[in-house]
Amino acid sequence: MQRKRAATSADVHELIAQRWSPRAFDADAKVTEEQLRALLEAARWAPSFGNTQPARFLVGRKGDAVFDRIFGTLTKRNQSWVRRTGALLAGLAVTSNEKGDIPYAEYGVALAAQNLVLQAVAAGLAGHQMAGFDADALHREFALPEHVRPVVTIAVGVPADAEVLGEQRLVDRERSERSRLPLAEFALAGWDVPAF
Repeated sequence: MQRKRAATSADVHELIAQRWSPRAFDADAKVTEEQLRALLEAARWAPSFGNTQPARFLVGRKGDAVFDRIFGTLTKRNQSWVRRTGALLAGLAVTSNEKGDIPYAEYGVALAAQNLVLQAVAAGLAGHQMAGFDADALHREFALPEHVRPVVTIAVGVPADAEVLGEQRLVDRERSERSRLPLAEFALAGWDVPAF
């Protein structure tokens, strides 16, 4: 299994430094019920606007119908590697409730998803968040209410060596260094004025 620690300009928590989105997963490894429950518990405790708690997750375990139904909405490219993961989730935003519209519902899902993937790192797993799915198809497949919007899918599993991807281009991509914009372009004291 490949580790790709982030090269940071300051010390960050090891969970953050180790978090990345692999595509190489061990097809024989399981995500246990205890691990899956912990991931979702971490997501449940994410902050949300006014404690509106707009995030919901459809939870598929490898081999069950929910996994297969979410899997069917993924792009072919994502299906090629997601089939080896132990769990597949869909993050949903509840955009309104009895009090009216829920502000920042998608942001609430994003915060919950980040908690989930950091918990995955803590458990020795990896979570790969994806926009490569058909949100309308997912909405139809699960007969979701109109006020529920699919936001993200997340594959979870035990990382494996990049060789399981087969195609050399994919192996090379998996092994390439991680990169981000420099902090001087990311943290600003004004537009085009670095804060650091």
